[in-house]
This record gives sequence, C-alpha cells and structure tokens, in this order.
Amino acid sequence: MNLIVDIDGTICTKTDGDYENAKPYLDRITHFNTLFENGYSITYWTARGSASGKDHYDLTKKQLAEWGVLYTNFLIGKPSYDLWIDDKAINVESYFSK
Repeated sequence: MNLIVDIDGTICTKTDGDYENAKPYLDRITHFNTLFENGYSITYWTARGSASGKDHYDLTKKQLAEWGVLYTNFLIGKPSYDLWIDDKAINVESYFSK
C-alpha cells in the first residue's frame, strides 16, 4: 500500500511557519514507522515553503532524521491550500481516532 502523509499537524505540531520549533508526535511517528516496516510505501509530502517561497528542505530532512521517521520518499512542493478534496483523503484526527 502506498501512503502520502503530511508532516505539519500530522507527525508534528502545526507551527504556522515556525518550523524550527515543531515538536514531533512520537506515537504517530511510531505508527507510520510500523506500517513502513510492514511493507508500506510512505511518502511524506509537505507544503513547507510553498506559500513563502522559502526552502525548508534541509531543515525538514534533518527533523525527520532526528525524530526517527522512516520513509520511502520525502517531497517538498505540495501546493498551499485551505481545503483538499480527494476521494482517498482522510483527516488526520479521524485517522487517529480509530
């Protein structure tokens, strides 16, 4: 199974652009790491810098390493948006309330 996972507000705190101070949600990281270890393909895709044009690639890659995040791929460049409509999308709070 292939998963696309957001970063801010999903595996770490949402910081409204203050990414250096994002704090990891270790329980959620453990959850996705377990899926990865069980053969899931996990791509982390973030909109960090999409609205501002600032490059957050190195910071984000460093954070993922420090937080122990396992993944198949990591992408920056998700468009900045207010609402994502997709037949396969699920809200993070709904996903983790199960």
